[in-house]
Amino acid sequence: MRVCILSYRSYPYSGGQGIYMRYLSNALRDMGHEVDMMSGPPYPIVDDGVGLIKLPSLDLYTMKSWQRVFINPTRLNNWPNFVEWAGAMTGYFSEPLSFGMRACQYLTSGQGKKYDVIHDNQTLSYGIVDIKNAGFPVVETIHHPVTKDRDLAIQSARTLKEKLGYRRWFSFTGMQIKVARQLDHIITVSQMAKHHITEVFGVPPERLRVIYNGIDTELFSPGEGIKRESNMILMVMSRDTIVKGLKFLLEALAELRKKHDLKLVVVGQTFGDGVTERLMDRLGITENVSFRNQISTEELIRLYRTTTLVAVPSTYEGFGIPAAEAMSCGAPVVSTTAGALPEVVGDAGILVPPADSVALIKAVDGLIENPQRLKELSVLGRKRIIEQFSWKDAARKTADVYEEAIDSKRLLKSKCGI
Repeated sequence: MRVCILSYRSYPYSGGQGIYMRYLSNALRDMGHEVDMMSGPPYPIVDDGVGLIKLPSLDLYTMKSWQRVFINPTRLNNWPNFVEWAGAMTGYFSEPLSFGMRACQYLTSGQGKKYDVIHDNQTLSYGIVDIKNAGFPVVETIHHPVTKDRDLAIQSARTLKEKLGYRRWFSFTGMQIKVARQLDHIITVSQMAKHHITEVFGVPPERLRVIYNGIDTELFSPGEGIKRESNMILMVMSRDTIVKGLKFLLEALAELRKKHDLKLVVVGQTFGDGVTERLMDRLGITENVSFRNQISTEELIRLYRTTTLVAVPSTYEGFGIPAAEAMSCGAPVVSTTAGALPEVVGDAGILVPPADSVALIKAVDGLIENPQRLKELSVLGRKRIIEQFSWKDAARKTADVYEEAIDSKRLLKSKCGI
């Protein structure tokens, strides 16, 4: 098949959509399919035999706020760019909406004729429905309903202004719900995500197919003769959002340091509003926490292989790729029970309630005090990932959904006499 996979942004590091794009594309390529990725910035890592179509956006969130306000008017010379800018100026996250417009323009201009199926990676914008209505078989991946992120953010807001700001920012979820209800072939990555999509989006369960993400277990491996540090906690996130739970891990670290000489390495970046920095300063742990942003896959694997343990303090996850990557590298994992994390970690890690710093303290302290248990979890984690999470298997099942979407579109055209 000739496949085009869409993603409005494809951050290539630390889990997330860019990782999904890269490894699924590679596995489909290895099956003999022709695959192009279409993405706005940041762009995914592209390997041999996979194409990349770049749809540049304004990428406003890499700019300072004053730069967004006084943007060069010549950059607003088309409708998608204007929509993206106007949304940002009014506190609305408009990247999915504007990307969908660009993707639809590209595919319906004649460039899309070569594709047998279009696979959207959680853009869920009106442009995706337009692509479907233009006659393309469309498959959608919903990693999890972003309404969960919205609700958790609003619950954590300290002021009415913050609550209203989050409501405006996440107002694009209304569009996502409307779009999801118009799509017939939806992939999600866990049973928990399927339940939430059915419950929150109102999508009939028969339209949903659970296909677990895979892990490249040859690349993400323990390595030979590599010694783990005795005092390092690693956390991997794409960005410091509410659902990642960094706040609770920082609170736990402050207490754990009273007993253990621990350091925390966070792969990812803070939100940029100074809240995390002020919390670290108040807890007195600024010197004990380091942030690493946009590191290479090789460096990420080195950290997985050498850390004492990996903490996943999320308050929600549709899957939890960093947890699976860590386990594949033999890193012991302490994770919350939020979202789909129990489906990934199972009994091969330590599970604690979300948003509970005390539980994190007890779990990490218990492992630091028990080196033998650390070694046991290292072995169990690696074994679980090898047995249950394969990109080859994920690609095969995804291709089956592609075939279903193509057959459904062919049947519809036949009924309509087209």
